[in-house]
Amino acid sequence: MPPLRSNKTNQHKKMETNIIEVKDWKWKKRFIDFPHDLYAGDPNYVPEIYLGQKDLLSEKSNPFFKHAKVQLYLALRNDKIVGRIAAIRNGQYIDFYGKNAGFFGFFDVIDDYEVAKLLLDAATDWLKKQGLDSVVGPANFSTNDTAGLLVEGFDSPPVVMMTYNRAYYADFLDKYGFQKQMDLLAYIVRKDNANFKSVELAQKLKERLATRGITFRTVNMKKFKQELVQVRDVYKAAWDKNWGFVPPTDAEFDHLAEGMKMVIDPDFAILAEQNGKLIGFALAVPDINVIARTLKKGRILPFGIFKLLLGKKNLKRLRIILLGVEPSHRRMGIEGVFYATIITKGLEKGYTEAEASWILDNNEMMKRGVESVGMEAYKRYRMYEKALAG
Repeated sequence: MPPLRSNKTNQHKKMETNIIEVKDWKWKKRFIDFPHDLYAGDPNYVPEIYLGQKDLLSEKSNPFFKHAKVQLYLALRNDKIVGRIAAIRNGQYIDFYGKNAGFFGFFDVIDDYEVAKLLLDAATDWLKKQGLDSVVGPANFSTNDTAGLLVEGFDSPPVVMMTYNRAYYADFLDKYGFQKQMDLLAYIVRKDNANFKSVELAQKLKERLATRGITFRTVNMKKFKQELVQVRDVYKAAWDKNWGFVPPTDAEFDHLAEGMKMVIDPDFAILAEQNGKLIGFALAVPDINVIARTLKKGRILPFGIFKLLLGKKNLKRLRIILLGVEPSHRRMGIEGVFYATIITKGLEKGYTEAEASWILDNNEMMKRGVESVGMEAYKRYRMYEKALAG
């Protein structure tokens, strides 16, 4: 496979870095596995589940590709992979925002700015050829997937479906000319610092909401597909005005939900209804990253699947991954009831901490909500943007 571009950092051929396009599954497998070598020995690194990454990158199985184009690149030095990146044209984003922007994602690189620059050059050149005016990222592939560069909070592993990277990545993006577009916050609450007064007040609030026909229940897993239809509509309405939100197609939403089904505990999938009509929902999932850290190269077959299934009962941390209420029913306290219910049920089931992520840095209402139950911001992720010169 001939290189798209190359760079000799000195006169010796052994230091030449080549950028190649990923065209087949042989190279996609190496694209997926590269981080395992890059982060070898890092106690906070959690390998992505290989089957999940394979599905994500599959044009046949991932509905994202019905409206998107993606080009993957690898950086090679002496035939050894030293970096990777994806260039992404998301048609759904362009149609929704009317903004001619592309994305980059899956950005991982050794501590060498020249290699990072070659990767970013390849990705931005491809995006310009797609007729795009700016580039946003990192996103793998969109904000409906994992997104954001970790810039604060490197002292602990990421929770499920959150990103992790080396601190020097931010320096590389700054040097390349990227600017901050938005910060995304992760909040943590532990059993010993939760505000139980707010949790207790939520019960009275729940009773008051019941007088207005608003009730709460858990998802019916036996009718999972039927429940999804209602949740999908509320999801789109609740996040419609949020920064960076791109409404997934119905096929995308169902695909994402099906992928999470194995880790959903119905006790933490809570629906709010008014007179039988869904108006809000919250979802927390066990932090299976605690188990995933022990899976070599993210492989769950043939025996890793048993680690996941049997280890779930010993997990002590939850991630509150989704929480949304239709705009017409906000500021009524529904969000507080969701948080209190998750905390209460979590304590009953032996969980000792929960992360709420991610929350937009400019979403003051949501920040006040999590802070009211004793949560504190402990990790910060950043989305960047750069104009593409003509």
